[in-house]
Amino acid sequence: MVEGVKLVEEKKHFVTATGVVVKDGKYLIAKRAAWEKAFASRWTIPGGKLEAKDYTTRVPDAGVNWYNVIESLVLREVKEETNLELNGLDYLTSLAFIRPDGVPCVIISMFGDYVSGELKLCNALTEYAWVTLEEAKNYDLIEGIFEELELLDQFIKTGKKTKWVKK
Repeated sequence: MVEGVKLVEEKKHFVTATGVVVKDGKYLIAKRAAWEKAFASRWTIPGGKLEAKDYTTRVPDAGVNWYNVIESLVLREVKEETNLELNGLDYLTSLAFIRPDGVPCVIISMFGDYVSGELKLCNALTEYAWVTLEEAKNYDLIEGIFEELELLDQFIKTGKKTKWVKK
């Protein structure tokens, strides 16, 4: 249990997905606007919450169900937030946390290679940087982002996926 945080409801969660954009051996990070409710003025990677319309507006492709919902969410959020297109999304890791308002949140992190687009940030992001893992240490990243970049960097260098393990 997290000290000082009370769950709003045990069974309901926000589902969020993020996408690390990889280009020329660097990772895209962006700074959240100062007016954001959570993690204001901190550095992050593109992503957002899953909404029912992310799949209910599509024709079901598995009987009455939908595949690739998270992948579609990541591609949409990266496009909306940065104007970039990705090629070949892959799973990186997942993280759970409890927001300051008590709502539990699950984040599914993915990654993909930059394929096209001129970088243009949405109004919720104020700055961006293309960084190596070493350069990422110089930014006030939201908790967990650096560790995700470490996992991805290791995978890119070795070709082996690993789980995050507390050091």
